[in-house]
Amino acid sequence: MPISPNQGSSGGGTLVTITGVNLAGATAVHFGTRLATITANTPTSVSVVSPSGSGAVGVTVTTAGGTSNPLPFYYIGAPFKQSLSPTVGPSAGGQTVTINGTGLYTATGVAFGADTAVPTVVSDGQITVLAPPGTAGTVSVSVTTAGGTNNGFSYTYVDAPTLTTVTPAQGPASGGTSVTLIGTALSSTGAVTFDGSPVPFTVINGNVVSVIAPPGTVGAVDVAVTTDGGAATVVGAFTYLAGPGI
Repeated sequence: MPISPNQGSSGGGTLVTITGVNLAGATAVHFGTRLATITANTPTSVSVVSPSGSGAVGVTVTTAGGTSNPLPFYYIGAPFKQSLSPTVGPSAGGQTVTINGTGLYTATGVAFGADTAVPTVVSDGQITVLAPPGTAGTVSVSVTTAGGTNNGFSYTYVDAPTLTTVTPAQGPASGGTSVTLIGTALSSTGAVTFDGSPVPFTVINGNVVSVIAPPGTVGAVDVAVTTDGGAATVVGAFTYLAGPGI
């Protein structure tokens, strides 16, 4: 007499189907000592909503002909989340997010606001998931397992940056020129490069970043910014000039 599923939330509410023979007219289904709610019954099956409980219990079906042998059912507690990392990512989605906690082995879904992604279960204490695309802003993150759903974490989506203006657009090859980068979604800037080389920078606001041009080789170089939302590059945005000679 199979039972499916054979596990569910300790809070109850799991729809369970028991199949076998001579089940018509079932009068009671017990999970351990607790009575379940029968929702459907045929000669070969009984569907019930599990009561609350804990640990492993025996499930029995009672009809006018007697009580069946018990089948094991395992109660699973709601998951507990300890950490989520990283907590910020691009609105385009695709970032790998790691969630640590306990009771995660049966995780079937991770919701980022209204959007749900399917996790990869690493162990009972860890899952990973690719963040789905989202709108710039902070959303709640919840994990659903056979034991229930647990909330409590947040994830912040950041739009991809744009870089529209580099001014001034030229300076001496010896470096030292104060350069202003103008664009959008620059608040979380984590790196600025001239010709691929990182340079110190100061975030003025979401649209402005200030840098000091480093020494370089005569000619045009690319300028790039990297933020939590991605990267933006302007090809040949800054030109290094040769110094005068006499």
